[in-house]
Amino acid sequence: MPRPKGERKLEILKALAQMLEAPKWERITTAALAGKLDVSEAALYRHFASKAQMYEGLIEFIESSVFTLANRITEDEADGRRQAEQLVEMLLAFSEKNPGMVRVMTGDALVGEHERLQARMNQFFDRFEATLKQSLRTASDGDAAARAAALLRYSIGCLHQYAKSGFSRRPAESFSVQRQYLLG
Repeated sequence: MPRPKGERKLEILKALAQMLEAPKWERITTAALAGKLDVSEAALYRHFASKAQMYEGLIEFIESSVFTLANRITEDEADGRRQAEQLVEMLLAFSEKNPGMVRVMTGDALVGEHERLQARMNQFFDRFEATLKQSLRTASDGDAAARAAALLRYSIGCLHQYAKSGFSRRPAESFSVQRQYLLG
């Protein structure tokens, strides 16, 4: 029985994300990915033109997931400061649930890949910072831009610490205490 369209593509992306979750992470080759899936490298290239396209698929998942949740937060929560708090909590929680994606978000997995991938992750974080800034502006935070930048840098630092600890230092574990310093 033939697979539904896109199912194999999704399997490839899931396998790539799982490989990125390994605490002792090494650069992933298409040969290793094909081996994990028990398919040929040619089979991978029937679904993706390049490894860069596979990483783009992971970035699309990150963007779609995070900004769908961000839109829900900004629609459901009227208080801008509370929105910003929930946005950071959501990003940290997403990271905990998707450790392989953290390697993409921090750029670790993108080293040696096409530079457009890192540029796209940079755009993701710029957009997330703009979302934070807009939330803080609705809270009449006179320093919305600086506070949004600090929240973003805090979040990115938590992601790096999570990845560098082999996924043992959970990103959201101390936010409940630290939020008072970040959001005053």
